[in-house]
Amino acid sequence: MLALFREGAGEEMNSDDLKLFARVVAAGSMSRAAIDTGSDTSTVSRRMSALEGELGVRLFHRSGRGVVPTERGRALGEFAVQVDGLLAEAARVVGAGAGEGPERLHIAAQPTIAQMLFAPLAQVFRREFPRTRLRLVEALASQILDQLASGELDLAILYLPEHTGATRYDLLFNEELRLVTPADYPVTSDPLPLARLAEIPLILPSTHHGLRVLAETLAARNGFALQIALECDASIALTRRLVMHGCGCTLLPVAAVAEELAARQLGSCRFDPPLSRSVGLAHGRNRVTPDGLWAAERLLRTTLENLVTGGHWPDARLP
Repeated sequence: MLALFREGAGEEMNSDDLKLFARVVAAGSMSRAAIDTGSDTSTVSRRMSALEGELGVRLFHRSGRGVVPTERGRALGEFAVQVDGLLAEAARVVGAGAGEGPERLHIAAQPTIAQMLFAPLAQVFRREFPRTRLRLVEALASQILDQLASGELDLAILYLPEHTGATRYDLLFNEELRLVTPADYPVTSDPLPLARLAEIPLILPSTHHGLRVLAETLAARNGFALQIALECDASIALTRRLVMHGCGCTLLPVAAVAEELAARQLGSCRFDPPLSRSVGLAHGRNRVTPDGLWAAERLLRTTLENLVTGGHWPDARLP
C-alpha cells in the first residue's frame, strides 16, 4: 500500500492530518467536515490540499456535490483508521488508572503550610482519590530538602529559600510576612518602616533556616543589622509562646498566628514596603515517578488555589 504514494513524500504528515482526512471522507464534504470539527471550510480545504501536496497524489475527486476519495485516498483512509485505533489504544493503556491517583503519595510541608493545607488536602484526597494511601509530614526546611535529595518524598511544599541551589521549584503563591509582637508591645506605626526593624529584638531560627536567611539578607540590602534576642530552632508553636511571654518579636505570616491574634494574645503589624516570601512546589529526586502523580499534583494545586482565592489563607496571593 505504501507504493501508492510518492517515495520520500509525506514526511510532514501527522495524526491530526489523518484525523481531519478521515472526517472529510466520512462527511463527504469539506463544509460538513468543517462544521463537525468546529473549523471553517477554507481551513479544511487548505489543509487537505497541503496534505495532497505533501504526499504527491490526489486524494479526492471534487465536485459541486462534495468530495469522494480516489483510489489512493481510500488507501490512506485505511492507514487513518489504523493510526486512530493505535492512538486510542495508547491513550487507554497509558492513562489506565491515572485518574484514580497514585497508590501511595508522600507529601511534606513546613509547619505553617502544613497547618493551613494538610486538613483540606486530606479531605479532597479522600473524596477524589480514596484508594491513595496519603502520608503527610510536617518538617523544617532543612529536613525536607534532605528528604527531597534522597528521594524519600514525592512532593514538598515549602517557602523558597533566598538561594535555591540545585533544587527546582514551581512557584505556587506569595505570602506576606508581618512583625509579630507581644500583645502589649508598643509599635509606633502600622505599617512599620522596614528600617525600624533594626530597633526590634527578634526571635529567629539559626542561620541555616530560610526565615533567618531572608531576614539577614533584607537587613544587609537596607544597610542595618538585626538585633537577635534569641535563636529558636524549635516549632513555630514554641516561637509563638516565647513572643507571648515577652522574650522578643518575630517575623511570621498571619496564617501562623491567626488564633492568637484573634484572642489578642499577640499583636502584629505590616511593613512598609511590604515583606513577603514565596511558596513553591518541589518534586522528589532520584526516584521513579509513581503512576497518577500528575493527577495528584493537579489536585494539590487546585486545593491551594481555592484556599487563596477563597480568602482562607490570609495575606496570600497567587502569582
